[in-house]
Order: sequence, then C-alpha cells, then structure tokens
Amino acid sequence: MASYETTIEWKGGMVFEATPPSGNKLVMDISLEEGGTNSGPSPVEALLSAIAACSAVDVVMILQKKKQILTSYRVEIDGERGPTGVYPRPFVSITVKHVVQGENLDPAAVARAVSLSDEKYCTVLSTIRSAPSVTSDWVIE
Repeated sequence: MASYETTIEWKGGMVFEATPPSGNKLVMDISLEEGGTNSGPSPVEALLSAIAACSAVDVVMILQKKKQILTSYRVEIDGERGPTGVYPRPFVSITVKHVVQGENLDPAAVARAVSLSDEKYCTVLSTIRSAPSVTSDWVIE
C-alpha cells in the first residue's frame, strides 16, 4: 500500500498550512464571520475542490487520449450540508458538473470520460464513497 502522509501546521489564528508528500503547500483558513482571516479556502472548501480537481484531471487525461481537443473546461461542484448548528454537518449531497468546450467534441467520449473518472479513477470520490476507517491519536511533546 502507498502512504500519503501529510502534515498540517497551525500558523496562528485559524490558519493551517498543509504539506503533502509533493511538498506543494496549501494554506487553509476559515471565513472572517467564523473567526478566521479568510486567507485560504476552508477545509470544507478544500474538500470540494479536491473532488472537482481529481475528477477534472482524469477527464482531461482521458479526453486527450481519445484525441478530443478541449478549448475550455471547468468543473462546477456544489455540496449541500446539513443545517447550521447541527454538528458535524456532513455533506448530504454533492453534485459535480463538467462543462466542456472544444473542437468537434464527441458527446459519447465526454460522457465516457466523466463516467470513468466518477466510477473508476478518481481517488477522492472513491474515498468519500467507501467511507474508510479513520482513527485519531494524539501526543504531547
């Protein structure tokens, strides 16, 4: 099994910096209304962004292999959470919409690329659907 150990370091306030195995850091924060400085996406926003980006990478790679010429592509993702004040407020639904433009795009190729990402390749979606076991531990240094 491959391990993807990531470290999250508190930077003060509600700002946290993630350092994944690639070394490409990601700063997360919460909104001003929630007590943060809004200096990065919230962890919840980062989760939705990770779903969208994971799927987008797959779709672009698959369409390129199918010799489809994209001129514009975006993913619109919408997550619906439980009511405010009821915790932990997990997402109850997530909609991922792929919006593509290109030269003579084959609708069947686009549909297949989205389907393959959704059902086979996107690790982030697969992880959410499979509800992996999660354990928490702690240490005082």
